[in-house]
Amino acid sequence: SAAARESGGGLVQPGGSLRLSCAASGFTAPGLTLDVYTMTWFRQAPGKEREAISCIRGADIVTNYADSVKGRFTISRDNARNTVYLQMDSLKPEDTAVYYCAARFLRCSNHVNDMNYWGEGTLVTVSS
Repeated sequence: SAAARESGGGLVQPGGSLRLSCAASGFTAPGLTLDVYTMTWFRQAPGKEREAISCIRGADIVTNYADSVKGRFTISRDNARNTVYLQMDSLKPEDTAVYYCAARFLRCSNHVNDMNYWGEGTLVTVSS
């Protein structure tokens, strides 16, 4: 069955960088291979709702949702490796959250309930 799995989280000091990876697997059904899915990174800080950060459709069509990460976070996708990345630079304590990747058929959305598949999340802690 289709699934996504995040990795790359950890503890980093303010101003530091991390690169998160989301490895997708099992998208093998005819007409439902990974290339027809959009991939979105979400995050959820303690006590807050899950928010969409950025979505990528195809290899280079990006929709950014969160103004708070603009200019600091970059989403990218390697379809040959079935992997989506989130490069996070100039990290701030307020970036501390569990980061999730999610897949949605065809179109990007920033709504949690629109996603078809979710990973289990990876924790990012920004602290000195």
